[in-house]
Amino acid sequence: MPYEIDETHDPKLESWVESANDPKSDFPIQNLPLGTRVSIDDDGDSWLSVVTRVGDMVVDLSALAASEIIPDEDDEWAFFGVDAIAADGTWPSLRRQLQQLFSRDDSRLRSHTDRDEIVMPAEEVGLGLPFFNMVIDYTDFYASLFHATNVGSMFRPDNPLLPNYKHIPIAYHGRASTIVPSGAPVRRPRGQLLPGATIADGDPVFGPCKLLDYELEVGFVVGRGNERGSPIAIGEAEDHILGMCLVNDWSARDIQKWEYQPLGPFLAKNFATTVSPYIVTMEALAPFRTPAMERAAGDPTPLGYLTSEHNTKAGGVDITLEVFLSSAKMRDSGAEPVRLSRGSFKDMYWTIGQMLTHHASNGCQMQPGDLLASGTVSGPTRDARGCLLELTWDGDPFASPPKVVPGTQRTPIKLPTGEERKFLADGDEVIIRGYCEREGYRRIGFGECRGIIEPAFEG
Repeated sequence: MPYEIDETHDPKLESWVESANDPKSDFPIQNLPLGTRVSIDDDGDSWLSVVTRVGDMVVDLSALAASEIIPDEDDEWAFFGVDAIAADGTWPSLRRQLQQLFSRDDSRLRSHTDRDEIVMPAEEVGLGLPFFNMVIDYTDFYASLFHATNVGSMFRPDNPLLPNYKHIPIAYHGRASTIVPSGAPVRRPRGQLLPGATIADGDPVFGPCKLLDYELEVGFVVGRGNERGSPIAIGEAEDHILGMCLVNDWSARDIQKWEYQPLGPFLAKNFATTVSPYIVTMEALAPFRTPAMERAAGDPTPLGYLTSEHNTKAGGVDITLEVFLSSAKMRDSGAEPVRLSRGSFKDMYWTIGQMLTHHASNGCQMQPGDLLASGTVSGPTRDARGCLLELTWDGDPFASPPKVVPGTQRTPIKLPTGEERKFLADGDEVIIRGYCEREGYRRIGFGECRGIIEPAFEG
């Protein structure tokens, strides 16, 4: 069942947290995303609590629940984490209560003696992964036609898309244990790689990745799961999705090139995946739904289990996505990060509903807190490409006429310091930002997904 636009999306709603009323804020009271606070006491003991974000303030929902500011006759506030909120279906009611509590004319929390224990400046709060305890499972899709065509054209110019691509959402199972929160450092991986272009140029060696890349992705988090053996119908798929986040699925291109055949990604992809600190719920995103990407004439119609009226008319989500890069030299000189690309999630060939439905179509059990990522988000123009592998490539299969060149022909990115990048260097910081904008509604943002590359392990 699709989420409806209602009074909670009214752009006239304002908060007593003044920063939330700034039109440029990612976090007005129309948003109210979910995240997890990591607290450490003087003895070094740590604990987690559920939070939301209002303007430049973080709200500890666990502390709010303990304060009894909101009467809890039905035990709605007796939750233990984002996973529990996702599973029990209480979020729509909690979101409405929170929105009222932070509205300009509500004094219950604003004037409460414990307010400073509940509402804190965001820069003073340590945030972890938004899933509270841990990601239960992780799947990475390959849902951008533009990305798949670009990469395929580099290495298979005569056959860029494999025959199954337009029939089936392609994915692989990732490694949940190496998902890290935004801001965590990312160590350059080591692995087997070829010293030359092919095995004919020399046997593989073991060493640090030389072609390290980022991948701009959007993730979505399972709220309500399904029984093992029972599929999820496309018309019910979004009832099982709690919300969305930003993802950087770091990629070691040279390691991947050597190892991916015949089974696909392995060590080149499982060393680190960075996730933004907030889950923006599907309720908040209701005003920004768009039709699924229109398929070209001659493209196959998705099979019946991947088709619904809602998916066709409003299966997409219009999220503007930007990637920025800051080298160590740039930070030392005080230079601002430089924007590498800007695209939109509405340009995806497969929708989030289709991805989830296909994933569970064989009876695979999805569980609250499972993370599914879109794969690299790329658009039809060079400045909308979602990774350096594409961004520095000089080909353009979507030009008229198409321009297809060998995968090694590249123009590096030039940074303000005079540095150049074809792939990431140690000390580089990648910053991903995402937000939704539509006339007549408040801007809804995702915050940042960021990480700095550390040198490879020595030893």
